[in-house]
Amino acid sequence: MLDTIVALATPYGRSGIGIIRLSGKNSLKIIQKLVRDKYFLPEPRFATLKKIYDLETLEVLDETIITYFQSPQSFTGEDVVEISCHGSPIVLRQIIDFALKLDARMAEAGEFSLRALSNGRINLSQAEAIRDLIDAQSVASAKQSVRQLHGELSSQLQPLKDDLLEVIVVLESSLEFVEDDLPYLQIETIKQKLLKITVELSKMASTFQAGKLLREGLKVALVGRPNVGKSSLFNALLGQERAIVTEIAGTTRDHLYEKFTINNIPISLIDTAGLRETSDLVESLGVERSRRVMFDADLVVVLLDGSEKFTFEDEKIINQIKELNHLIAVNKIDLKEVGDNSFDNFKVVKISAKTGEGLDKLQKEIIKPFLSQNLEGASFLISDARHNDLLLRAKSEIEDSCHLIDIKTSEEIILVGLHNALQFLGKITGEITTEDMLNEIFSTFCIGK
Repeated sequence: MLDTIVALATPYGRSGIGIIRLSGKNSLKIIQKLVRDKYFLPEPRFATLKKIYDLETLEVLDETIITYFQSPQSFTGEDVVEISCHGSPIVLRQIIDFALKLDARMAEAGEFSLRALSNGRINLSQAEAIRDLIDAQSVASAKQSVRQLHGELSSQLQPLKDDLLEVIVVLESSLEFVEDDLPYLQIETIKQKLLKITVELSKMASTFQAGKLLREGLKVALVGRPNVGKSSLFNALLGQERAIVTEIAGTTRDHLYEKFTINNIPISLIDTAGLRETSDLVESLGVERSRRVMFDADLVVVLLDGSEKFTFEDEKIINQIKELNHLIAVNKIDLKEVGDNSFDNFKVVKISAKTGEGLDKLQKEIIKPFLSQNLEGASFLISDARHNDLLLRAKSEIEDSCHLIDIKTSEEIILVGLHNALQFLGKITGEITTEDMLNEIFSTFCIGK
């Protein structure tokens, strides 16, 4: 990483301000040429008003604010220059192009964060927290990402790694310097310490379901026969007129997808085409897609029309979703109810998508089956599947080593599992990494971060 990289650090498109970021040993040289001042040396961490010039015509491109972060006290640990200019795509593109002509190169996805990791400014779990914070879909999810960014996961893991390393040192020393077997009491102490570590790892891993829910949310599909009010309910839950609503059956031909939150849980809500037998080619394709969406959802909300008698099509849909996570919503209770409301084995919520009656209860019932703990509570949640997998692998290795202790296996065999466990925990924070793993993780980042 000896070259200098450049990228747009703000989203593409028109905006009041756009920020271009440079990182690398030639960042200052490049900015000196862009402002046509070879003696320009901005004070670190102070904003400086400067004009940037076209390298070819020498005309002023824009009046900008330049901020310099001197190595190693910068995000990447290298010299970093941030150029804040007017958010015109044309101006931003020209400045980046001129930086490229001055021997910078375009940054890869996540390369600024990767350089911060390589230079010891952050660890791997903190780098992932940056990505998760940018992608956060709720206030609670953002708070968890900030806690991880501040090193809370690392601080919880470090005592466990220290205890594990202490056990490894004792066992390694016994191989080198002790001719006889370790005393029974010392072996028992070692085993108890290892079991304590597995308990703590289990506690951390047990938060993954709630953490994943907070980070990724739920995919909820609204299904039912045509004209029962799926699109009206879709709009009511979103609080906006997103789906077309008419009295004509089969208006929705393809599924619509929007996101909102319920009690800080991100919800991906899907309005599907009405399920029925049809000879219309386009509608039949929509019906088939609806069935695929239904089986892929975390929760299926079956909508029934309470102002009509329930039909064979309603019964057929209900039979299809019996083995899925499901909820029945009886709509149009603002009209005279004539439907048979006896659903002994199903959870039923009565609502009116038109008046909003019962929608609060419906929202509570949507998230209720998935709530295992207080998502706003004080505990830190494991939200990354990679972290959870490594925690469980480390726990399994330590448990295997404890079993080997019980059957009086030699220390060198016991140590294999303990070294593996230490490596798994090291992979979470990045002490032990491979190039392929880093490439896979940082490919999910934004360019410019």
